[in-house]
Amino acid sequence: MHSSQFQEIINKRRSNRKFDPLVEVPDEVIKKSLERAILSPNSSNMQLWEFYWIKSEAEKSKYEALCLGQSAAKTAKQIVVFVTRKDLWQKRAKWNYDRLKAGIQGEPNKLQKRGLDYYGKLMPLAYRSDIFGVFAFVRRCISFFMGLTKPFIRMGGKADQRITVHKSCALAAQTFMLSITAEGFESCPMEGFDEVRVKKALQLPAGAEINMIIGVGKGTEQGVWGPRFRVPYEEVVFER
Repeated sequence: MHSSQFQEIINKRRSNRKFDPLVEVPDEVIKKSLERAILSPNSSNMQLWEFYWIKSEAEKSKYEALCLGQSAAKTAKQIVVFVTRKDLWQKRAKWNYDRLKAGIQGEPNKLQKRGLDYYGKLMPLAYRSDIFGVFAFVRRCISFFMGLTKPFIRMGGKADQRITVHKSCALAAQTFMLSITAEGFESCPMEGFDEVRVKKALQLPAGAEINMIIGVGKGTEQGVWGPRFRVPYEEVVFER
């Protein structure tokens, strides 16, 4: 892709809050965009995310209320719920470990052993939790003492883990929205929703969290709330 084409996609992508009721979004557009979202960068390739594609009219009709009456949900032709699954860390760590191990012939070399240790030892250290906070305390101690003499990742408790998985999921959501734009449609990411009821509607376990809900359709002029403006470049970019 030429840089001018990418710039066109960036310029065209707007949060459109009212979609054309007469224009359908083909399933292939959503499927292709979700396949692209799966390719998004994410922390340690743990892929602690799930994407719930709301297709049926009966299911979509629930989301007007769940998204607090937003027109982006009411008029959406397709809806995708982006979900974080920190609770699946053991399954994803094992998946990565097994894939690495399957590619090793004989004794692992230094790089391969580092990979196995990463998913077999470091990921459990980074993600394991207990009700007494013992593992969080151990992570903080390791980070403090290792950080005294050299740069070291500051691992902590559940809040740090949540931030990590939500950042990864948000990257996937952005890839999805850019793909929707490239396919000639519009999207609107929504943070205004009842998370408890959305989790119940999706039958999600306690460890899952809703990252955002994205409505998709053919945008309308009324759906864009004025020209886009941003804080000046000089206020947010600092060169060192």
